[in-house]
Amino acid sequence: MGSTLFHGGTILTVDAENRAFEDGWITVREGRISGVGPKATTPDPSGYDEVFDLTGHLVIPGLVNAHTHSAMVLFRGRSEGQSLLTMEGWYNSIREPELSLISSDIGPAVALSAAEMLLSGTTTFCDQYFFAEEIAAAVKAAGIRAVIAYGIVQLGDAERGVEELAKATAFLEQQRSADGRVIPWFGPHAPYVDNTEDLLKAEVEVANTFGVGLHLHMACGPEDNEETLGRYGTTASVALEKIGFFNGRIHAAHCIDLSAEDIAVFARAPHASVSYNATAGLRSGRKGICPAVDLRAAGVTVALGTDNVAANNSYDMIAEMRVAGLVASHREGRAQPLSSQDLLRMATIEGAKALGLDGEIGSLEVGKAADITTIDLSGPGYSETPDPETLLIYSGSGRDVRHVWVAGEQLVRNRTLVRRDYASIRSDYAKTYESFWRRVAEAKANREVA
Repeated sequence: MGSTLFHGGTILTVDAENRAFEDGWITVREGRISGVGPKATTPDPSGYDEVFDLTGHLVIPGLVNAHTHSAMVLFRGRSEGQSLLTMEGWYNSIREPELSLISSDIGPAVALSAAEMLLSGTTTFCDQYFFAEEIAAAVKAAGIRAVIAYGIVQLGDAERGVEELAKATAFLEQQRSADGRVIPWFGPHAPYVDNTEDLLKAEVEVANTFGVGLHLHMACGPEDNEETLGRYGTTASVALEKIGFFNGRIHAAHCIDLSAEDIAVFARAPHASVSYNATAGLRSGRKGICPAVDLRAAGVTVALGTDNVAANNSYDMIAEMRVAGLVASHREGRAQPLSSQDLLRMATIEGAKALGLDGEIGSLEVGKAADITTIDLSGPGYSETPDPETLLIYSGSGRDVRHVWVAGEQLVRNRTLVRRDYASIRSDYAKTYESFWRRVAEAKANREVA
């Protein structure tokens, strides 16, 4: 893979001290960061295979999208007027059409999602869905990094739960990639809502045996607590703690309706984190907002995610940082309770920590994988500033991303994908989209006739 010198840009390391170097430099050898520093100590360019002059660019760690469902790009624009954070909205808009999915739909859909993420600066995403093997194959082809949670939806069918648990276990055994770009997890869709308590116990036991995490939805709406309130007089979080669910690595998406007691459950857990998906929450029409400020104050790791693009419509994590900051200000009733530095950390190193990858990615530090994103600051909306994080988050866009590297491999060069042409990805996806929705329409017509 050779060696690379980056110089001339404003570097935000997002390390423990939030060090920044105006006109700084980074060196990479064999896919890992070998040095970072200020202009005065810039190494001799002649000692490197490639040299990038990033003058006029902001250089940040690759962004981490901590919650999405990449194959669901097929549903973009298909849930208008429906709240996907309710059982009714999810079932009508998503679950019924999903019954027409076939394995060949997944690769082209994930390829498009990976392309959109890379082109907007995301280098790692945390996915949860069906057809996990096909997702993994598409991730490997794209070169992006992904934690892929095998999605399990039981919906009261005990036999289905047993079958899905066996398939998910096989996925854990087979899919960890040698280069570390595919990390398999478990994905119980939602506790108690569509995974029974017995299945949840079995899932956490297997996950702990393999040393992997569980990626799930929690506290998305009133349905999430109905069963546990009726059976135990507690919320789902408290009930899950009592059965040992929080003993492993738990990564929970949304968490809109967390009580103070629920937050305490997360704070007590050894490895519990939350994905704050502000845009998806707003579009759902739910009045609740994830208590990100309270969670962070309690010591809980809070990352940022887009959710699926039926709920969000965009994979732009720069826009997601902006919305997350605005919504937190509205919820707390004060200006910027999450600073711009906080938001960038949530989209990088905190996302990496939530996924157990903070020793590998999430900051620009010596020894870590060279997952690097650069943003061109020459266009409209950017100007001189003492605060580059605020400039990026509140003036910037994922469309300003110019270059992206994952593990030292350049995957975006001058706003263009390197491994595969975007037009080809889009063409394959268009055919898949047409075929899938034709099948959905045919299935609906057959149900109406029956």
